[in-house]
Amino acid sequence: MKHPKLFAPMALMPDLVLRNRIVMAPMTTWASNDDGTISDEEDTYYRCRAKDVGLVITGCTHVQSNGVGFTGEFAAYDDTFIPSLRKLATAAKSGGAPAILQIFHAGVKTLPELVGDVIAASAVPGHAGPFAGAIVPRALEDNEVMGVIDAFAAATRRAIVAGFDGIELHGAHGFLLQNFFSPHFNVRTDKWGGSLENRMRFPLAVVAAVKAEIAEHAHKPFALGYRITVEEEFEGGLQLADSLQLVTSLVDAGINYLHVSLGSALDQKPAKSGPDATIVSILHNHIDGRIPLVAAGQIKTPRQAQNALNQGLSLVAVGQGLVINPDWVADARTGRDSDIPLAISAADVASARIPHKLWAVIEATPGWFNVVASPA
Repeated sequence: MKHPKLFAPMALMPDLVLRNRIVMAPMTTWASNDDGTISDEEDTYYRCRAKDVGLVITGCTHVQSNGVGFTGEFAAYDDTFIPSLRKLATAAKSGGAPAILQIFHAGVKTLPELVGDVIAASAVPGHAGPFAGAIVPRALEDNEVMGVIDAFAAATRRAIVAGFDGIELHGAHGFLLQNFFSPHFNVRTDKWGGSLENRMRFPLAVVAAVKAEIAEHAHKPFALGYRITVEEEFEGGLQLADSLQLVTSLVDAGINYLHVSLGSALDQKPAKSGPDATIVSILHNHIDGRIPLVAAGQIKTPRQAQNALNQGLSLVAVGQGLVINPDWVADARTGRDSDIPLAISAADVASARIPHKLWAVIEATPGWFNVVASPA
């Protein structure tokens, strides 16, 4: 079964046209060099998967040295990393698709063994990860908040110099942008917290700073995306209604696309409140065509990707499918859905050009990827 809608071109923004609707999803590889530079394994990993997609979004990179979220994460917090970022941009664009650099600050989800001073909007411990509840972060001072905003802008300039075609602000997964927006994690009493308007102030200030940097330094179309988690499922957490107001403000502020991160892009519905509809359809109706809508979440087959487009997505982000099978897009184009593997074994690692550190994580978390035993 062929999927023509997947291979229709579309404009991500004026003068930046994608050849198809398939996005290489941002996936952490844990594979960078110890000094925060891109490794040769990562270079190869991106080149193998960028050859047929419409858009590449890299794994996340920290904008400050104290914002690293994963071991083996490549860095973007200093100009000394521009050659490394240029190497990544070249690899990500090697297949002819535009490439987006995803930037973030891990905030309360910063690994304490990597950073002694874990900072966040407020001194409220995190809910997820191996150190959930064990580490109480330090609340940022007002001048430090401004410093983080400046750091996002500076990382954007480095992305422009390195040759990327845009940046994506990672405002999902409980990282610092979401941490400021969440009524549970942000209990500040200054202008950066409290009311919904104040909790939106930090992400919108980052967007404004990044847009100013793009206006000053980009001499060709350069996209600004925003990745969002729309709900926190614990008591007092972020609600969909608040997220929809942030989406409106982000669109008004001039982002070029919205990327929603979901457990299941095809069928996930609001956990607590809202209409009996999928989150994708709610966002599609709310955005009303003003900007493209991207989603990631368990889209593993071309049929699923086509269905996601039919439900209102502009672009589909494929993560695990491309990790397992670098030829996913080529197989989808020929309609060979049944030939696309949904599982991976140690015997496939070399041919799939999977970095050895990424494979170690895959093996350790079989519930995340479909891992099959190696043949005897």
